[in-house]
Amino acid sequence: MSYASASAVPPGWYPDPSGERQWRVWTGDQWSELTRPFAPAEQAASLVAGLPLIASLHRLERYGVAGVYAGLALVVGVLAHWPGTAHPASAAFATTALGAGVALVVLGLVPVVFVAKELAGTWTPLALIPGLNVLFVSGALTRRLGGAATRRAVSEAVLLVLYVARFRADPVLGVAPVLLALGLATSARAVLEELAGPSSPEHNAP
Repeated sequence: MSYASASAVPPGWYPDPSGERQWRVWTGDQWSELTRPFAPAEQAASLVAGLPLIASLHRLERYGVAGVYAGLALVVGVLAHWPGTAHPASAAFATTALGAGVALVVLGLVPVVFVAKELAGTWTPLALIPGLNVLFVSGALTRRLGGAATRRAVSEAVLLVLYVARFRADPVLGVAPVLLALGLATSARAVLEELAGPSSPEHNAP
């Protein structure tokens, strides 16, 4: 295979183009950082089957978490200083910042939707409803790691409601998006490592 034409290659595990004796994941767009040494062929099936979830989790970890929670923090912060409040921002700044925050949230939710679909095994309403899909993904990742999914989803929902409702009166709640983002990113990374296993699958390169 010519790696110059890698954009035509479907996502999968391929020999590392650097020449190292290991496999590297090609996401369909670029080489990921996920690598493992060559492994026995019998380990291939489970890892290849998990590739769509692996690719989705990579996008969630890389773009989705930051987009959702940075965008949410920007929206809530702007609304706390909206023209007409006690400490208003200018109308032009507030409008621009609000639009940027909403755009970040929408872009961040795209990887969330696809991770939710892969975790559920099919398209479900929970994958498509903004906010609920984030809580669903967080809970599903927690369940996959052996944790209490419902408890985590409920506690995150309560923290989000407190943050949105009380941030103007209690700015210390500004740490909430940071804590939630760290929790989701950590869970995504842990499941990625679980899916990769102790070694990578053997897969024939095209």
